[in-house]
Amino acid sequence: MTQEQELYKQYISAEGKSAQTIIAYMRDLNQFYKFIQRYFEDGNIQLDQISPQMIRDWFLHLHKQQVSNRSLARKAAALQSFFAWAKLTKHINKNPMDKIKRPKFEKDLPHYFTEEEMRILLNLPDQSSIFGVRNRAILELLYSSGLRISELANLQLNDIDLKRGLVRVIGKGNKERIVPVGKSAIEAIKAYLPIRDKLKQEYSSNRLFLTKSGKDFDHRQLYKILHHYFHIIARQKGYSSHTIRHSFATHLLARGADLRALQEMLGHSNLETTAIYTHLTLDDIKKAYHKGHPRGKE
Repeated sequence: MTQEQELYKQYISAEGKSAQTIIAYMRDLNQFYKFIQRYFEDGNIQLDQISPQMIRDWFLHLHKQQVSNRSLARKAAALQSFFAWAKLTKHINKNPMDKIKRPKFEKDLPHYFTEEEMRILLNLPDQSSIFGVRNRAILELLYSSGLRISELANLQLNDIDLKRGLVRVIGKGNKERIVPVGKSAIEAIKAYLPIRDKLKQEYSSNRLFLTKSGKDFDHRQLYKILHHYFHIIARQKGYSSHTIRHSFATHLLARGADLRALQEMLGHSNLETTAIYTHLTLDDIKKAYHKGHPRGKE
């Protein structure tokens, strides 16, 4: 890693980029640097000598390798962020990305569970097991409040207000939001809290959810638990750690929730990101119409 890359990494960390974004951006940047070494004597890359043509050559190389437009768009975002920082810090005078047309991609409609599948999923954890009780609370809270897995993993005990039915969430970019918690989730968490007291060890933090050994969860451990339950009811491949979050959003919109209210609950900075769920609900409406209307199939 070059000195400029290290300084850039420190900058985006301080800016509040998520750990996953930082890893992805640095990986993309390293790939780009490795590719353009051929343009410099002894492979010694000079930041102020990187040209738009070098960037175009890299994207052409990636395109020939059949890298998806979605991945190309993310790599372009990584370079744009890096060169914007380089110009801001006077490492370069001109941003070579200013002359690069960023690739567009079609957004895939997210997979989600039907309401019946969610009912089955929430009832899968064995309530005669202390870890089944914990897992039920995890599933209920994810579905009730539409949290990301990483957000749930980082929840502190004092972030949840069971009396008022609210949870305080720190999302992407360290942005805070308050999200409602439904009755079923509240009851599941109340059943779990005495178990948490037993799991808690001296070295435990104040996290809401703890592992079997009383340690903090990370998002990978939580996804492993979710995947176990997903596998039981999966209709098709493609489920991810976001599937319950997608189900939360889709079901709310299908039942008449306001799009801007949903944006606030999901912690989206852009309403366009939330609007993807309207495509799902419109599809459901069309299916119901064609199935139920006497002249819908004509």
